[in-house]
Amino acid sequence: MLQFVETTRVALRSLRRNVLRSALTTLGIVIGVSAVITMIEIGQGSARAIRETIARMGANNLLIQSGAASSGGITLGGGSGNTLLVSDLEALEVECAEYIAEVAPIVRARTQVVYGNKNWVPFYLYGTSPAYPDVRQWPLEEGSFFTEQDVRNSVPVCVLGQTLVRELFPDSSPVGQDVRINNQPFRVIGTLEGKGADMVGFDQDDTLLAPWTTVKYKVAGESLQETNQSVALPIDTASQVNSLNERYPGLHLPLYPVPSTSQTANYPQANRLETVDRIALRVGDGVDMATAKKEMSEVLRRKHRLRDNEPNDFNIRDMTEQSAAMGSSSAQMGSLLLAVALISLVVGGVGIMNIMLVTVTERTREIGLRMAVGARPRDILRQFLIEAVILCLLGAALGVVLGRGGSAFMNYWKQWPVESSTWAVVASVSSSVLVGIIFGYYPAWKASRLDPIQALRYE
Repeated sequence: MLQFVETTRVALRSLRRNVLRSALTTLGIVIGVSAVITMIEIGQGSARAIRETIARMGANNLLIQSGAASSGGITLGGGSGNTLLVSDLEALEVECAEYIAEVAPIVRARTQVVYGNKNWVPFYLYGTSPAYPDVRQWPLEEGSFFTEQDVRNSVPVCVLGQTLVRELFPDSSPVGQDVRINNQPFRVIGTLEGKGADMVGFDQDDTLLAPWTTVKYKVAGESLQETNQSVALPIDTASQVNSLNERYPGLHLPLYPVPSTSQTANYPQANRLETVDRIALRVGDGVDMATAKKEMSEVLRRKHRLRDNEPNDFNIRDMTEQSAAMGSSSAQMGSLLLAVALISLVVGGVGIMNIMLVTVTERTREIGLRMAVGARPRDILRQFLIEAVILCLLGAALGVVLGRGGSAFMNYWKQWPVESSTWAVVASVSSSVLVGIIFGYYPAWKASRLDPIQALRYE
């Protein structure tokens, strides 16, 4: 240990003899380390921004859509059938609780929203539940969201996206105002924060949210009644036809065959007043998306009583491919930036080896004198190796300061996302030490192999 301390002191004294040359020698390491830190911090900041963008667009969301209906041999496309029920959502909440963080129904509509002399047709007019903001991780800008009681009572309230706020209420707050949707008055109780466009360019802020029961029964033109509406119609006695039931009041003959209990269980009829268009889910953190989709599919197939040879009457969509593509692009860009920075570090190491070889040539007589007074080859090797490592450490220290400063400057000047990284500092300093050892070894080895007699005669 004492020998190491003494060797370090001698190395520092040797470096102080040529301060300018030592500073210029470390310049390559300074540039390399600062580039590594700056690129890593900018790359991590960009990756974080991309992750946040993906999360805002629903990267951890699943969307269950009803199946396709057909008419006259013509398939009408996905989502046209009435195959998803509110009870399906409840079954998923119970049986897939370990995978689901939040779940909400969606009932879609497409109609005009009117306020005063302004009107707008939102791209997304959704009836949903109070869980929807948690599913989409979409906080409120102003006001509040509707409650479960509003859903149960079909209360005409709504929450607006920023596009509707801009188009209908350019100069005032919409909260507390009334808009008309399909000639129905709706009270605006809140506004959503801006999200911007999604991955395919659709404006996510062009959204209106309301209780799904209100949208289904008042906007989509369907009644909340679950009884047979024809019973309430007035009967024209002049056109009334006698039947066996009327002629013989004691007889109650059904007009159509009544299905048996097993038939009703095996072939349930979807009640359009209980159906929803979609079910939106947010899976929990760390949940495997493929496993979650498989479990949910099994639950829905069992709930819909589908046989093994029957296709799904629903489809489950996610954003895994889009998220993977964006994440892969971000990782490739970060790797490219890191490779460029590491090349700068290697170039700095080559500069150190070059200067150390020149130093060995200049100090040949000094090396010979040290050997003559008892210095062993490993002592000479250690001295020059420590000098190279010290040069790299000094360059790394200055590079860390410049790298942190460079990333902060880019964040201030260009508003680039930046994330401080401790491991980047540790990795860059460790790399600089490794560079010093690798590129300083050959000059140190060459110095330790000098013949003392020839070294003393060197001019």
